[in-house]
Amino acid sequence: MENEKYQQLATSSIDTDTASAADLALHTPVSAAAMSFMPVNPRPMLQDLVGKPVSVRLKWGETEYKGALVSIDSYMNLQLSDTEEFIDGESTGQLGQVLIRCNNVLWIRGDERDTKMED
Repeated sequence: MENEKYQQLATSSIDTDTASAADLALHTPVSAAAMSFMPVNPRPMLQDLVGKPVSVRLKWGETEYKGALVSIDSYMNLQLSDTEEFIDGESTGQLGQVLIRCNNVLWIRGDERDTKMED
């Protein structure tokens, strides 16, 4: 029955010049895999983190930097202040101001103290 519904939607004609986006979405067959992944623009999240403590994991090894996010640019390069470097989970010392090139970043997150829910 479900397959019949999709076949009917796929074979029904719709005037694409006058149809709304919602109508087009209803008449476009989409696989379950495509529906489960929706790309999200990370720029608003990064802008919200400016001035707050963050953790940045690099792609190479187990290197992580923790510091305050000072700024990001249009390429998503990161500037951190009061930065501490961690390799394999152990602190290697304070670095101060750090610029991290965008293609080296595996992930970035707000500091746990900043993101934990209050009781």
